[in-house]
Amino acid sequence: MKLGSMLDIAKQVEHWRQSAEEDWAVAVDLVRDGRSRHGLFFAHLALEKLLKALVCRRTREMAPKIHNLVRLAEVAELRPSPEQSDVLADMNAFHLEGRYPESLTPEPTQEEAQTYLGGAEEVYRWLTSLC
Repeated sequence: MKLGSMLDIAKQVEHWRQSAEEDWAVAVDLVRDGRSRHGLFFAHLALEKLLKALVCRRTREMAPKIHNLVRLAEVAELRPSPEQSDVLADMNAFHLEGRYPESLTPEPTQEEAQTYLGGAEEVYRWLTSLC
């Protein structure tokens, strides 16, 4: 969607970045409190929002209304490392579980959730540094 000069890119980027920061804090709290599925959903959401900020900056357009982290990284023309790409792909599962009940799998153990969150945190920090 081209909006030309009507779109304030800096404002869009800041909105996505601030919202991602809030969602990341919620993710960490939920995982810490043993609510892994919800926490990892919010971790996915935080990564998605940072990627959307980077898409806005790169394309000078509104970010697409998609949730696939790997695809958003492609649209933003990022070059994640193989490890970062794996984290983005792994985290996609938690967006589905949060939205579509038929996608539910057994809830990750606390240890598994901490592992996922640790990988997501590395990607979160990388994306934040690019914003």
